[in-house]
Amino acid sequence: MERLSPFSLSSKNIVTPDGIRPGAVLIENRIISDIVPPSEIPSRFIIQDVGDLFLLPGLVDTHVHINEPGRTDWEGFETATKSAAAGGITTLIDMPLNSTPVTTTVASFEMKKRAADGKLFVDCGFYAGLVPGNENEIEPLIKSGVFGVKAFLTHSGIDDFPNATEKELRTAMPIIAKHNVPLLVHAELESREKKLSSTKKYSDYLSSRPGKWEHDAIELMIHLCREYNCMTHIVHLSSSDEVPTLESARRSGLPLTVETCPHYVYFKSEEIPDGATQYKCAPPIRENENRELLWKALQNGVINMIVSDHSPCPPELKLLNEGNFMKAWGGISSLQFGLSIIWTEAKQRGFTLFNVARWMSGSPATLIGIGMNKGSIAPGFDADILVFNPEKSFIVSQSMIQHRHKVTPYDGRTFVGEVVRTYLRGSLIYESDKIIGSPTGRILIRS
Repeated sequence: MERLSPFSLSSKNIVTPDGIRPGAVLIENRIISDIVPPSEIPSRFIIQDVGDLFLLPGLVDTHVHINEPGRTDWEGFETATKSAAAGGITTLIDMPLNSTPVTTTVASFEMKKRAADGKLFVDCGFYAGLVPGNENEIEPLIKSGVFGVKAFLTHSGIDDFPNATEKELRTAMPIIAKHNVPLLVHAELESREKKLSSTKKYSDYLSSRPGKWEHDAIELMIHLCREYNCMTHIVHLSSSDEVPTLESARRSGLPLTVETCPHYVYFKSEEIPDGATQYKCAPPIRENENRELLWKALQNGVINMIVSDHSPCPPELKLLNEGNFMKAWGGISSLQFGLSIIWTEAKQRGFTLFNVARWMSGSPATLIGIGMNKGSIAPGFDADILVFNPEKSFIVSQSMIQHRHKVTPYDGRTFVGEVVRTYLRGSLIYESDKIIGSPTGRILIRS
């Protein structure tokens, strides 16, 4: 990798772990060496001054479906990481499903690393999957360097990644706890009511995945978390009904963390048109009252972080012409726009970019054990930094989208907050709507 001359980024608004402050971030050997007053920048440093624009730590998105190898026509490492760079994301963690093969063996993990080699515009690590029959693979996968283990408690949407049952969880959780990595859980437990086979009505789809599914799954995971003292992470919480239960569990000292996603705190079900399958995801987007309670849970720290759950597919799988919510692929593409989506909503509720940086950088980095060198602007950390204009508004158009397919419910929406530049370990990788240079992202392996 090309050696960089020492340089500084000066700003009146640097978002640090201790608050927002003016100063100059000194970058040397791709690491943040210090934060100093502009008058104290050493003479050997090249000075870049961004004025009133904000410096934020590069975002860490720990929930992304990249789908390579095997389903590169759905996304792929090149387009996903370009989209990440444009959105100020400098670290991704790839989910173990929707690729072919799924990452449930050491052999498939090696295939995934080979598929990513030379294609990454940002850094990328990987999770393993827990499915019936692969319990003996979990420890070797952890030792091979995955950052956690993902399990579904209901059908994942693809048959080669079946859901884990309590039996598999009880076998795997002592192993996962021993190695101190998180178990990430899609927390829906399906009830036995008769299922719909077809509907264009969003209200029908919403009713088909009630909050009780999340309640029952979270109750189970709290019980198992308490029994095995295993780091347990609830992915994409959509139901605010579970917030008191999660808050009580956390107060009791359980190693339990929770994420939500931009679509759950931006959209409201009352405004989703019938037949608009670009909004389909699982768990579903719920009512406005539910959305506001999720924001309160972020404020109170019950929800720790916001990640994308970027889950793209070819447009034909969304069945946009048919509008059948029960058959359309469930997943929302938002990787490039997450920061702007969240800032648009957060600023209206009195939050600052300090809050946003914690939700989208610091907390996700801590979850996967890289919080000592990523997720903050502080001495000793990788120089993963984004320059952000919190006042600039823009309208999402398909022409600006970097991810492979352009179907997204955010198309045509207006957001406030623009990523101006993205730096990965001090190298400029995105500026003014353009990806800069060749892929310099690294494959991250948990040590």
